[in-house]
Order: sequence, then C-alpha cells, then structure tokens
Amino acid sequence: MAKHGMSTEIQHAQRIVFFDVLRGFTIISMVLFHACYDLAYLYAVPMPWFAGTIFQTIWRASISWTFLVLAGWMTSLSRNNLKRGFLYGAAAFIVFGVTSVASVDTAVSFGILYCMSACTLLWCAAERALKHIEARLLIVLFLVLFVATYTVPQGCYEVECLAWLGLPSASFSSGDYYPLLPYCFLYLIGACGARWHREHVAAYPTWMYVNRIPPLAFIGRHSLVIYLAHQPILLLMCSILFN
Repeated sequence: MAKHGMSTEIQHAQRIVFFDVLRGFTIISMVLFHACYDLAYLYAVPMPWFAGTIFQTIWRASISWTFLVLAGWMTSLSRNNLKRGFLYGAAAFIVFGVTSVASVDTAVSFGILYCMSACTLLWCAAERALKHIEARLLIVLFLVLFVATYTVPQGCYEVECLAWLGLPSASFSSGDYYPLLPYCFLYLIGACGARWHREHVAAYPTWMYVNRIPPLAFIGRHSLVIYLAHQPILLLMCSILFN
C-alpha cells in the first residue's frame, strides 16, 4: 500500500484535483492582472498602486512562476509530454498571430506559452540523460542557475535572432516575454521535484484528490482555453465601457 492509506494503483486512476484548483486560482489571478494592465496602460486609468510598482512585479511573478513550475511538475503525470509540448506551441503561435494582427498592444513574441512549449520539448529530449543524476541535486543546480541568469534577458545584445534564448537585441519587443533563460530552470525545478516525489514519496495525500472547490477545479481543467480567450474578452469589455 502507498502512503496515506491509498494505493498507488488507485491514485493513478484518479485525477489529482489539487493541481486543477491551483491552476484555476492562478488563472483567475492572471485575468485580474491583465484587467489591471489594460486599464492602466491601454486606457490610462490612474492606478498608482499597480502601474510601475514592485507590487505589479511580484504579482506577475506569482502567476508566471506558478505556471512554469506546475507545467514542469505535470511531466510526471502527462500521458504524452511530446503532444503537450506541441499543443503549447500551437497556442503560442495563435497568440502571436492574433496580437500581431490586432495591434492593440505590442505583439507577444516568446511569451509564457512559448516557454512552456520549448521547455516541455526540451524535457522530452533531456529526460533520459537527467535521470542518471539525483533529483535533489538537479533542483539545487537549476535554482542556482535561475538566480544566476535572472537578469540576462533584461539586457540588450548586439546579436540578432537570439531573443528566444534570452538575448534580446535592440530591435526586439514583446508584450509578454519569457525566454528559455532563465525561465526554463523554473520548469526544470518543477519536473525534477515531481521526479523526486515519485521516487521517494510515491503517492499523493488523499486530500489532494478531493474536489473541495469545484469552480476553481473546472477553471483549472480548462486553463488553456481561458488563457486564449480572456484577453480579447477583457479588451471588448473595456472598449464597451470606455466608449
């Protein structure tokens, strides 16, 4: 029997609702963040507590970092990580196309969906090699690398066409920018954390399977659709209100 009184076989047959709830909460936080961003920067609504503040930076990080670590953790639960990586990539391409055509704000190039796609495909390629290294050591290593490279994409580099990596040139711009450096390390921390859990804990606690907040769980299960749809809806609502 696995820990916490539930067999591993039974657990594998059930959905771990906690992850849906966490994803759903983060999606709601993201929608609220983008609503504030649109009001402050696109419609010039005075929001001194938000615009250009450390609070905005922390709020943004709490959303994107959670998405990346959680996406990394899902590598241990996904039935097909390769398919998941290409799905993220297709969604990233849709976002790039729509934001380029709409021209409401700066088009999104190499945003959070691109990062999740690239990191998932990177994990598919590197998983076999990394499994020979202890998971805890990898977590520490990737945390150090994340801190060490955190400011890399904030610079401006003479070389072109490396913005995807984290080396943007003066001509590059994006409304949402999450290159591989440093953000792939957050994803890898999540993936290695899930591997450590699988190797040393084996089972998730029973409470993580209980759906105590069905609305959040529902949102979490449909997070990608909501991500793609929320910004056009917000802009339409703002357009109606301010017109």
